[in-house]
Amino acid sequence: MNGSSTPPTRNGIGPSCVGLPAGDWPTVLEFLAERFPGIAATVWQQRMASGNVIDEQGCPVPPDSAYRSHVRLYYYRAVTNEPHIPFDEVVLFQDAQLVVVDKPHFLPVMPSGGYLAETVLVRLKLKLGLNTLVPIHRIDRDTAGLVLFCKQPETRAAYHTLFSQHRVEKTYEAIAPWRADIELPLTRASRIVEAGHFMLQHEVSGTPNAVTDIDVLEVSAGLARYQLKPVTGKRHQLRVHMAALGLPILNDGLYPALTPEGQIDYAHPLQLLAKQIEFIDPVTGQQRQFASQRQLHFLRC
Repeated sequence: MNGSSTPPTRNGIGPSCVGLPAGDWPTVLEFLAERFPGIAATVWQQRMASGNVIDEQGCPVPPDSAYRSHVRLYYYRAVTNEPHIPFDEVVLFQDAQLVVVDKPHFLPVMPSGGYLAETVLVRLKLKLGLNTLVPIHRIDRDTAGLVLFCKQPETRAAYHTLFSQHRVEKTYEAIAPWRADIELPLTRASRIVEAGHFMLQHEVSGTPNAVTDIDVLEVSAGLARYQLKPVTGKRHQLRVHMAALGLPILNDGLYPALTPEGQIDYAHPLQLLAKQIEFIDPVTGQQRQFASQRQLHFLRC
């Protein structure tokens, strides 16, 4: 490893990076404890003693290392008592560039917060032996369905551009209440911004930045299966738009009302599915179309 390289993954988990600014901390340990107040100094000490904090040359940084500014450190984090997600991702397709995965509900795409090993990315790295794998886009942990991953570092930018320039047609399905007074199909265009709670988004007045095409596929016992086509890609866009129409997606714990976070209820997943995705492959020029094999259910809590 040299100064321009990123350290390798360990058990499918890549390292995080932190830059050391100018300062007068006596040791690296004291800097890390101050920089990350949510992590106890004893945790950092254990990580360092175990060789899980390294410098740009890949050498372990012990707990008593003197502080040096303007360098980068890499560290491998761990999650205590990480819950096992008892559902499996399914690889639908792969070639030299892409891996297309059918994600279950409850499984995060990327490591974040209390999830590290129990994520699609880390599971795939271990299963496929692909340490260079990265997601091209993401869907919420609560949402099931299609997620695309890129294998090759040199083609990542081309695939990311597809999504940033809205050249991907995404189709979702959702189960929500049926309202005969709402004329469908319709297009919901509104401005969505962060709400007061860090987990939430909401609509405000102003120039629209979120657009969704909505239609109904079938109706059953007061519920309906809707087809949702996001034109834009704002966070929680589909959930916010459906709730704003008085059609909150079944089993949504965020919209229209935030419910207390507790033990995961595997029996009642959010009834939102990333069902289909279409695009012209920027590397091969082929027309690509993938569809999830998963199904939603007309079951109320």
